[in-house]
Amino acid sequence: MNSKLSESEQTAASPFVFEAAGLKKDYDDGQVHALRGVGFKVREGEFVAIVGPSGSGKTTLLQLLGALDRPTAGTLKYRGESLLDLTNPASYRAHEIGFIFQAFHLLPIFTAIENVQIPMFESHQTRAARKTRALELLNAVGLAQRVNHFPAKLSGGERQRVAVARSLANSPSVLLADEPTGNLDSESAKHILDLITSFHRDRRMTLILITHDMSVASRASRTIQMKDGQVVFDGDPAKLSSQG
Repeated sequence: MNSKLSESEQTAASPFVFEAAGLKKDYDDGQVHALRGVGFKVREGEFVAIVGPSGSGKTTLLQLLGALDRPTAGTLKYRGESLLDLTNPASYRAHEIGFIFQAFHLLPIFTAIENVQIPMFESHQTRAARKTRALELLNAVGLAQRVNHFPAKLSGGERQRVAVARSLANSPSVLLADEPTGNLDSESAKHILDLITSFHRDRRMTLILITHDMSVASRASRTIQMKDGQVVFDGDPAKLSSQG
């Protein structure tokens, strides 16, 4: 899979960013069925919220989309090419996908600006270019005055801002966010969600976001609801809200 296909090549390859069919994922030698035949398609630039109770398969699905794991069965394509046939999943993750996690996953021994630069080591940029890019991103998330602070000296909201900046380091075309506001107070959560949605809109990125909060999901153009490893709703979040 070529990273960073041109826009015309992407369009020619497939009208969809992701195409999943019959996805199954088992754990513990088949005793646990995390996904049970999941299928859906995601178009370029969509904002898709994935909702559902704990254990419904949301995070497992996101891990498959990010090539952090492989399905037990089924097919999964990225821009028309099979993710299961990747020869270098690390390169795919580094160049195509930006990850934002609930637990931040910042390295405590590195400063904010150093944490943001970590994904760029896959891109073979010069040290000066990496630093310049990291400064630009930290400024974009409102942390220009905190670039040399270690994570322990940052608030939860500030740590997640660093994580958002890090997710954009290599200008990915897709953002995968797993409960990005889950560990934050309501005010910080709103700021982080505003940041993520503004980057999605302004940079025309595809955004797939897991959340348990329907007020967050309501911002999406489309909501996928999961239960017991299956998709039970796929459509307008307003219609899901009216059902509940």
